[in-house]
Amino acid sequence: MDSVIDTAGLLDRLQRTVAGGADADARRRAEYSTDASNYRIPPLAVAFPKDADDVAAALAAAREFGVPITGRGGGTSCAGNSIGEGIVLDFSRHMNAILSVDPEARVARVQPGVVMSELQKAAAPFGLRFGPDPSTQNRATFGGMIGNNACGPHAVAFGRTADNVAGMDVTLADGRRMKAGEGGLGYEAVPELARLVDENLATIRVQFGRFKRQVSGYSLEHLLPENGRNLAKFLVGSEGTLGLLTAAEVRLVPVEASPALVVLGYPDMASAADDVPALLAHRPLAVEGMDARLVDVVRRAKGGVPPLPEGGGWLMVEVGEEGGADAMSRARALAGSASSTAVDIRPAGPEAVRLWRIRADGAGLGGRTPAGNQAWPGWEDSAVPPERLGEYLRALEALMKGYGLDGLMYGHFGDGCVHVRIDFPLESRRGTETFRRFMEEAADLAAGFGGSLSGEHGDGRARSELLERMYGPDVVALFERVKGVFDPECLLNPGVLVRPDRIDEHLRRPGAKPIPYAGGFRFADDGGDMARAVHRCTGVGNCRASRFDLGAFMCPSYEATRDEKDVTRGRARVLQDVARGGVLAWDSPEVLDSLDLCLACKACSRDCPTGIDVARYRSEALYRAYRGKLRPVVHYALGRLPLWARMVTKVPVVARIANAVMRLGPLRRLAFRLVGVDPRRAMPGFETRRFSRSEEARSVRKEARSLRAAFRKSRKKGLRGIPDESGIPDEKRGSAPERGEALARTSGLAGEATAGESDAKPRYVALWADSFSETLDARGARAAVSVLQEAGYTVLLPPDEACCGLTWITTGQLDAAKRKLDSLLGALAPFAANGIPIVGVEPSCTAVLRSDMEDLLAGDPRVDLVKEMTFTLAELLSAPKPFGPGENWSMPDLTGLEVVAQPHCHHYSVMGWAADEALLLSAGAELTKVTGCCGLAGNFGMEKGHYDVSVRIAGARLLPTLERANPDAVFLADGFSCRTQAEQLSASRGIHLAELIRDGMAVRRHMSDEGRIPARSR
Repeated sequence: MDSVIDTAGLLDRLQRTVAGGADADARRRAEYSTDASNYRIPPLAVAFPKDADDVAAALAAAREFGVPITGRGGGTSCAGNSIGEGIVLDFSRHMNAILSVDPEARVARVQPGVVMSELQKAAAPFGLRFGPDPSTQNRATFGGMIGNNACGPHAVAFGRTADNVAGMDVTLADGRRMKAGEGGLGYEAVPELARLVDENLATIRVQFGRFKRQVSGYSLEHLLPENGRNLAKFLVGSEGTLGLLTAAEVRLVPVEASPALVVLGYPDMASAADDVPALLAHRPLAVEGMDARLVDVVRRAKGGVPPLPEGGGWLMVEVGEEGGADAMSRARALAGSASSTAVDIRPAGPEAVRLWRIRADGAGLGGRTPAGNQAWPGWEDSAVPPERLGEYLRALEALMKGYGLDGLMYGHFGDGCVHVRIDFPLESRRGTETFRRFMEEAADLAAGFGGSLSGEHGDGRARSELLERMYGPDVVALFERVKGVFDPECLLNPGVLVRPDRIDEHLRRPGAKPIPYAGGFRFADDGGDMARAVHRCTGVGNCRASRFDLGAFMCPSYEATRDEKDVTRGRARVLQDVARGGVLAWDSPEVLDSLDLCLACKACSRDCPTGIDVARYRSEALYRAYRGKLRPVVHYALGRLPLWARMVTKVPVVARIANAVMRLGPLRRLAFRLVGVDPRRAMPGFETRRFSRSEEARSVRKEARSLRAAFRKSRKKGLRGIPDESGIPDEKRGSAPERGEALARTSGLAGEATAGESDAKPRYVALWADSFSETLDARGARAAVSVLQEAGYTVLLPPDEACCGLTWITTGQLDAAKRKLDSLLGALAPFAANGIPIVGVEPSCTAVLRSDMEDLLAGDPRVDLVKEMTFTLAELLSAPKPFGPGENWSMPDLTGLEVVAQPHCHHYSVMGWAADEALLLSAGAELTKVTGCCGLAGNFGMEKGHYDVSVRIAGARLLPTLERANPDAVFLADGFSCRTQAEQLSASRGIHLAELIRDGMAVRRHMSDEGRIPARSR
């Protein structure tokens, strides 16, 4: 590309001629500078075409200004084939319509930005589906799938994308539009192509189409006369280097009714691969390989892995009905042909789904090795003929071992395709030398087995330079001639396939500088380097997927805006550019804009397979941006809300006056505008009687005084009171029951049983009422006292000023947050040290003790102690001895009660909501669980400029669920923000789990409509 480009003129031209819009600021360029690969190339501009006319207009601009152009869909390419230095066209924003589904002809017509899973949903009512199903199907678009010739597990039965494309509309680099299809359709636009093929028939017949997963380079075999000169199939896998797709006609296949699953165990992966040819004779639907180490990673990360047959590696084989034989009969026959006797056969159903889930989760979690090293793509999808797969795996493992590299292997063994991400040491320049040497030897290895450098991801920048090692110079020269026929000026995705970039050029990771500790978060899991933390994001795009129907919560802001700026990956890319030390700095407007619509919901920390935590990165970025500077006024208003709430509620009459004033619309709106709060919001009321002054709290303190008095009468010489700071030293702490005994000796509360008391030892619990539960909504804390006492506990209360600093964390005021946490540890650690479980009322505050505190105060001996002993109410009530409730306690009967539950996003992300769900179901409740964030997310939805997005997020699932619910249903929401959002937007008043348990079935008959879903909200 010419070094002197009129970028302002280019942007002006794009904005005038591309109806879908264009952008070229530093933030946008950073967001699109990379995909799911190892590479980074910032574009000059990003355009968002609405139709084929927009595509033609963008191409015209590229020709006029002499800049290249690259098509992009979901940006999930592992090979760097959806990034470029000129114009990037994002087809996913507007060109994402399913144009038609014809169930009779079994075809569908789609635009390039259609996500594959959306077509599956549209075709499902007709009993049809698109055959190839890559693991990224819930965010990969058809443009990318066609560009890379995507496959997936079921390609063994239904073929590659190329085998399922009937035709396509393509715009060439010179602006001409053509239709490509069977029988030579489209050749009139490129007449030189047929002549080129005819001149090289022998080479093409020998070199191409040798086995199914040979997708590297241009698939010239489709242009042979005996193959029908199918131009559409040939263009599949050309990676956007020959034309830009504007529409495609794809074939559909019947959905398999009830496939059976056969799981076969083997000593290792290579032994499993040896068995594949014998199993293929049974015409399975899928044959997937999976390593034991990968299963161990899934087990540690997700838990609940179902039992597998004995082995160090497994094949998961799916079999359908065929020729009158049912799936289970065919499955048993297939198992009989296997060399393994470790067999598990499952019919279609929940158990089979759980087993398949291991494979799906493993694919996402393969981004880190068991040792915790970042694993990178590059050599992630090589393929060899299936009959040679076992040999190849042994040789590949030996090669990796020789370089001291590691990776978790799995793959589509039925087609001979192996997936592995490898822990290349890309953080250093020296590591890139290792990367190059390994890639060159790996290419020679695969070629030696008659294989393909890529089995489904395309070659891109990761492997195009190595194509000569696979094909030889004559075939590579043929590729150049093909490129010249379609794109003589090399405008379309240069650097890929033809005249390729070097494989170690444009690598993203080596350019990042370390970001050491600066007084905020320590990023201990990433070696104290924030740069390493933000580079956890590999770009696979889980955050762009619509997975809320599967129980996921990520990423709510992207769902509302559909803008790469507002997705986890986009924010990580911007922070990665900050790490490079270039144009973007912590206080750059572009960086703050990127982070602005992050709800700090922490869902990415759970749902992203790489463990990225943008909420934490956002807090750290705000800390660094505003350190020593004047902050936005909303940081002082909402970021220090617990402080103001405690001041207001210190005197009840002041709280009453404040509530009355905030009910006056004009005054409230004026006040809100002054402090950066959206004036459309209502003010949650202050408690006129703090929890610490409630009858429940007084009864707890009265009981504690009685116990202390009884203890003083019978105490023995030398006993101590509640220990200070970290409590009992580790070596004296003992087991959990022993810690309970330590409580009786040291807390000054238990003592000897007095006359008339039971011989049973007291069961203690510390109920921590956070700032929200103390000053803004004490209902949950008050009910928790009753529930815990009923469950057989003696309730203890820490000091009522104990605050976790959550709002300070959210707004990046980390110095103050650490002071708050240090004080809180001083209050809670003595309980934990003596074996007393700590129950949090507010989920977001409880989550601080289970997550952010650990990193903010890393090295403090009290941290692990308190984290270990902190429970949610449901966790404690579900816990076994010694922490669980008394033997005589049980959940109230909730049979027939409809409960609409909104798990707080921090509850879901940090603690998990499984204990709550199990508790409610065990009591007989009819549970409807809302997935995804409520949209308020602490202070997010209150801030000026966030209201519309907040409402859209609530309108995606929370509000419609409340709308559909029975009028007598109970709305359950432990989170203060969740209750506030629902009440303000639908007039549904939520209750805490403690309230539901306390009142049981009576909740439907009284409670002054608290927890009821009002008819007016429907």
